[in-house]
Amino acid sequence: MRILVIEDDPEASSYLVKAFGEAGHAADVASDGLQGYAMAQDGQYEVLVVDRMLPKLDGLSLIGGLRAQKVETPVLILSALGQVDDRVKGLRAGGDDYLPKPYSFSELLARVEILARRKPLDSGETTLYRVGSLELDRLAHKVSRNGKDIPVQPREFRLLEYLMRNAGQVVTRTMLLEHVWDYHFDPQTNVIDVHISRLRSKIDRGSEAPLLHTVRGAGYMIRDDRR
Repeated sequence: MRILVIEDDPEASSYLVKAFGEAGHAADVASDGLQGYAMAQDGQYEVLVVDRMLPKLDGLSLIGGLRAQKVETPVLILSALGQVDDRVKGLRAGGDDYLPKPYSFSELLARVEILARRKPLDSGETTLYRVGSLELDRLAHKVSRNGKDIPVQPREFRLLEYLMRNAGQVVTRTMLLEHVWDYHFDPQTNVIDVHISRLRSKIDRGSEAPLLHTVRGAGYMIRDDRR
């Protein structure tokens, strides 16, 4: 995977280039907004990691300019501005994900890899997800396993959709809070555990093999171990 890091702090950008390299990915650096804007338009990058506070052109203006030019490369915003309003502004500007500083590189890497697997919405986004005998139909808003419909609540549907969208990958609690609950809960709340427990009882009860797994100390994963 080829990544463009748009960051004006040399120490921070050097760290990311080294860390991405150790993870098997190639990363280039732009040290200001204008340079990053020009490099991002080439379309050679699978993900952009963009700091918000950049010289010459701030991160949100950079992202907005790219989106206006129909550049749909996924963007992860990395910023010390981590309040809810800051994150909302970043996402509304065209960012696909937002990670406040300080951050864990393992989480940053997971998010970048997930963004790299996404398809642009206008290129035929998947509407039917399958993991083993479990199916989720986004258009019909239906969940079934072995051909039998499973009634789920709207929040459970969003939770399951996000897990199935990232099947085989660990999804952290923070990622679920941001993408399913829109930051409305404190990370220490047990709301995720409650919904995971309810969802597990619905999709795995009476089935031949469990699909929804807890990855101790990391998060959750949906996968079919029989494959």
